[in-house]
Amino acid sequence: MAESIDSAALLGDRVADAIAVFQRIAADPELAAAFPMAVDSVVEAITAGGKILFCGNGGSSADAQHLAAELVGKFTRDRAPWPALSLSDNVAALTAISNDYSYTDAYERAVRAFARPGDVLICLSTSGRSANVVAALLAANELGVRTIALTGPGQSPMADAANIALRIDGPDTARIQEGQKFVGHVLVETAELRLTADR
Repeated sequence: MAESIDSAALLGDRVADAIAVFQRIAADPELAAAFPMAVDSVVEAITAGGKILFCGNGGSSADAQHLAAELVGKFTRDRAPWPALSLSDNVAALTAISNDYSYTDAYERAVRAFARPGDVLICLSTSGRSANVVAALLAANELGVRTIALTGPGQSPMADAANIALRIDGPDTARIQEGQKFVGHVLVETAELRLTADR
């Protein structure tokens, strides 16, 4: 017989977990110091005519696409569209590179194809260990592209490779992803407010 689950209690537990993650975000001095640098990087790139690239795997890929869409469309203010794309948008390229080379090469080759000095690459991973995302960060650094890693807590290859690391401390993948999406939203919102301040 299947175990009986109190769904209302489980929902309450997960809400408590999420609140704890957001409280840690608000109280994290390292994140508070790194976040303005991430905003500056995005604002400077857009102001100079650069673009914002995103990548991640699985749910992080979906979040990368979501954040890119907020820049191309709008977040809270009507404005001109800004150049942003998720490197997983082109499924044919992603699967072709993975098949012809390896999955580890998929984002690196996309970075080399699309990224230029003055652009920003924002990478998402809850573990911070995704080999294809680390390869993308290293390629971007080589090209003179500013790099930002949204990761889970602690040190990781992604955090080490990025110019700026935004670490989200959560108990599991789902809560970390929720925290990353929130921080990504505030990043887009802050950049949008700064870039449209004279309106």
